[in-house]
Amino acid sequence: MAERIENSNEEKKNLSFVEQIIEQDLAEGKNGGRIQTRFPPEPNGYLHIGHAKAICMDFGAAEKFNGTCNLRFDDTNPSKEKDEYVENILSDISWLGFKWENIYYASEYFQKLWDFAVWMIKNGHAYIDEQTSEQIAEQKGTPTKAGTASPYRDRPMEESLSLFEKMNLPETPEGSMVLRAKLDMANPNMHFRDPIMYRIIHTPHHRTGTQWNAYPMYDFAHGQSDYFEGVTHSICTLEFVPHRPLYDKFIDFLKEMNGEEDKKNDFRPRQIEFNRLNLTNTVMSKRKLHTLVDEGLVAGWDDPRMPTLCGMRRRGYSPESIRMFIDSIGYTKFDALNDMALLEAAVRDDLNKRACRVTAVVNPVKLVITNYPEGQTEEMETVNNPENPADGNHNITFSKYLWMEREDFMEDAPKKFFRMTPGQEVRLKSAYIVKCTGCTKDAEGNIVEIQAEYDPQSKSGMEGANRKVKGTLHWLSADHCTKAEVRVYDRLFDVENPSADERDFRELLNKESKKVFTNCFVENYAANKKPGEYLQFQRIGYFMADNDSSVQHPVFNKTVGLKDTWAKQNK
Repeated sequence: MAERIENSNEEKKNLSFVEQIIEQDLAEGKNGGRIQTRFPPEPNGYLHIGHAKAICMDFGAAEKFNGTCNLRFDDTNPSKEKDEYVENILSDISWLGFKWENIYYASEYFQKLWDFAVWMIKNGHAYIDEQTSEQIAEQKGTPTKAGTASPYRDRPMEESLSLFEKMNLPETPEGSMVLRAKLDMANPNMHFRDPIMYRIIHTPHHRTGTQWNAYPMYDFAHGQSDYFEGVTHSICTLEFVPHRPLYDKFIDFLKEMNGEEDKKNDFRPRQIEFNRLNLTNTVMSKRKLHTLVDEGLVAGWDDPRMPTLCGMRRRGYSPESIRMFIDSIGYTKFDALNDMALLEAAVRDDLNKRACRVTAVVNPVKLVITNYPEGQTEEMETVNNPENPADGNHNITFSKYLWMEREDFMEDAPKKFFRMTPGQEVRLKSAYIVKCTGCTKDAEGNIVEIQAEYDPQSKSGMEGANRKVKGTLHWLSADHCTKAEVRVYDRLFDVENPSADERDFRELLNKESKKVFTNCFVENYAANKKPGEYLQFQRIGYFMADNDSSVQHPVFNKTVGLKDTWAKQNK
C-alpha cells in the first residue's frame, strides 16, 4: 500500500500544473468525467517550435488522460489564410507523432455564430458602430482611465439588425462599420470595453468563397467554437489571460441563448494558460517570419535556419528530440527565454542514438600513402551506430590516394596538436597507423599534398595492432567517394533576444548564418542517403541530406555539431 501511495505521489509530481488541473477536474466529475482538448491554429503561416509546445500539451494531455484532442483551424480571417498553410499544419503535426480525433474549421460555425450575434443584438448585448478604427481605439480609454461610450451605443436594435445584414453585402465598404458587444466601457480589463465581434472583409475565403463578407473576430469565435465542439479544457498561452473573462462572458450569453434546457447542463470549457516557448537568437512572431520569407531574407518557410517545424525537419532535427526538449523545459506561468543550446543538446542526445555513422571530408587536402601498393584497395568495415549494434555495418574503401581534412594537418604544430604533423603517428580510423613524412606546396605556399607511410601490421582489428597513438583521423579514398555540397548553419540572429531589441529586426540578422562548401567529398554509401535519414559525419557533426540532394549531386545540411561550440565562441 505504501509503495502504491509513493508511486501515485511521484506521478503527480511529474504532472505539469495544467495536467494537475485536468486531473482534479476529472476527479470531481466535471463535464461528465471526460477530457476533450483541441489544437486551434490559424492557417496564416507555417508552424514553429512554439506551436510544437502547444501541440505537445493539447495532444499529450488528452492522450495521458484517455481523452480526445481535435484539430480545429481558426480560419476567421480570409485575407491571411491559405490551403497551403492548412496542408503544412497537417504534415507537421503528423511528423511530431500526434494524431487528431477529428478536423474542424471555425468556418463551419459561421452560420451559428451569425445567429448568435443576431440574438446578441436583439437582446441588447450588441450594436453596430460606424466609427473609424482610430476613433474606436481612442474612445476605449487606457488601463487606468475609463473609456467613453460610442455615439452609436444606444442605437435602436432594429437599426443595428438592419446594418448587420448590410455588413454582409459585397457593396458595403471594408472598415465602414463593425459589430460591437455592449459590455462595460469602464471595466479595468480593456478587452471588456465593448469588444468588436464582427468586421467586414471582402477577400474570398479559402473554404467558403464569397458566401460571407462579415467575419467574426477571434474572441467571438474561439470560445463559442470550443463550446460547440464540447471542448472541456481550452489550453492556450499567457497572452490570453486577460481574454479569459471575455471568453467566459460570451459562453454565459451562449448558454442564456440556449434557454432553460441548457441551464441544466453544467458543461463549460475551462481556459488554462501556460508560458510561451521563446528561443534565443531567433523570432517566433508570424509577422516577422512572414517578412523574412516574403523579402527573401531566408530561402522559404523551410529554410533550415528558421524556427519552423518544416525548417527544423529539413535541417535534420528529429521529432523525438523536439518533444524531449519541450518536456525538459516544462510548462509554467512565467515567460522565459530558452537557450538555443538546450534544444541543440536534446537534438544531439537523440541523434547519437539513431544516426548512421558515415565519413565525409568538408575541407579536403590530398593524402598519399607512399608505401601502399599502387592500384591496391581494401574494404574496411565500419560500424553504422555503436549505440545500436542492430543497425549493422558497412564497408569503406581504402587506397593509396586519400582525402583528409585540411584542418587535421599542421606543418609546424604546437606541442598539444595530436593530429597529423611531420614525424608524428596517427591512426586512420578503421584502417592503419600512418606516419607523416612531409608535404608539397604550390607556388603560393599552399599545401596541396601530404605524404605519409603506413604500418602494414597496424590494421584495425589485427592482432597486436592496437598500440596507442594520440590522434585518430577520418579519411576517404579519392577514387571511391562522391563530390558533395555541404551547408553549415549558425544562429539566424546575432543578438540573443531580437524581439526585445529596439532596432529593426532585419538589421540583427547574422550574415554568417549560412556557409556553403561545394568541394566536399562523402563516401559512396552516404551519397545514397535521402532526406529523413539521420547521419553523423564522423568527427564533424550530425547531418541530413537536403531536399535538393540527388545521387549525382548530394547536398547535406549540418544539423548540429558533436558538441556545443557556440557558447565557447561567444563568451
